Amino acid sequence: MADMLTLEAFEEASEKVKEVTLETKLVESPYFSEVSGNRVWLKPENLQRTGAYKLRGAYYKISKMSREDLDRGVITASAGNHAQGVAYAATHAGARSVVVMPTTTPLIKVERTKGYGAEVILYGDVFDDAKERAVELAEEQGLTYIPPFNDTTVATGQGTIAMEIVQELPLVDTILVPVGGGGLACGVSTFAKLYNPKIRVVGVEPSGAASLTAALEAGHTVKIPTANTIADGTAVLEIGDKVFPYLQQNLDDVILVDDDELVVSFLDMVENHKMIVENSGLLTVAALKHLPAENKRVVSILSGGNMDVITMSTVVQHGLVQRGRIFTVSVMLPDRPGMLVKVASVIAEQSGNVIKLEHNQFVSVNRNAAVELRVTIEAYGEDHKQQIVQALRDAGFKPEIVLTSL
Repeated sequence: MADMLTLEAFEEASEKVKEVTLETKLVESPYFSEVSGNRVWLKPENLQRTGAYKLRGAYYKISKMSREDLDRGVITASAGNHAQGVAYAATHAGARSVVVMPTTTPLIKVERTKGYGAEVILYGDVFDDAKERAVELAEEQGLTYIPPFNDTTVATGQGTIAMEIVQELPLVDTILVPVGGGGLACGVSTFAKLYNPKIRVVGVEPSGAASLTAALEAGHTVKIPTANTIADGTAVLEIGDKVFPYLQQNLDDVILVDDDELVVSFLDMVENHKMIVENSGLLTVAALKHLPAENKRVVSILSGGNMDVITMSTVVQHGLVQRGRIFTVSVMLPDRPGMLVKVASVIAEQSGNVIKLEHNQFVSVNRNAAVELRVTIEAYGEDHKQQIVQALRDAGFKPEIVLTSL
């Protein structure tokens, strides 16, 4: 087969994608090394042109097309990173590109895809609807469909990431790779095993969309009923059947990560590396804590950084709450002057910072103990939070921790 994943194909793809990709050099992470007990490097594809690794596979696939096919144009379906990769690659090759996106796609991704030169059609509620429409249009208009993940040529392009990792860190022990449809994991794991079978390659899936785990258990691809995760780039119902055999053969393990772990990883990344990484790209960062602490050389692939500001602010708020850096207490007080000051003084003595106050006199008819004070406080972390709550108890109040709404 001409499109089999071979070292020669990876080498060709690597030279080819250099025409359009930026160099994303490994970033050593003292912070993640310390918390994981391994030596950790990050492969920052969030800093790649178009904000994700997807440009690699799209460009390599399009570079293999004949001029005749290019003149007819290409089409794809995607809700984000692949759309931008195809649009950029097609425009660079002087080809027309059409991208079908679900109607729920954030406006910024639609505008960016248009900005790279694509015609965008909004269709359907989910990716599967958009894909059906794209396949129909491909037949009607003679366009070439560029699959987002279920294609060995695309996977070869994505695997150039692994080639760059081993060139920079030849003694790498473990590579962590996010898994959605399986194209990236297929390329990375196949190249790594061809290059050095001793390199461990571990796939990382969101636990709410574990289509690879389901397929590995069944021994064949299966469609999971729902993909429920904040890691939208990896929310795929069925792993690609063309890439699955490679994953079966070349992945050493699969780690499942919960959404809560991604939220905390986002904060860690912003605070320690000043980098914005989208939730799917954070899977490999969250997975570091699941590895045994053996001082191994570990590379986490950060697959992309395309995240809209509203999602970002929500994730930051949830992360601060999860870390005990922001919390809310409810205290019932007698309706007497000066009580608010007493509560505020206790918090101030413990170096807590009040960021929001709600004082409700109408909780109950009994005004002796019926004014509810809800205080949202900023603390240094979980220990400091507990210290503030204990100080309120010691001062004779009965604080209850309640849901924080910022």
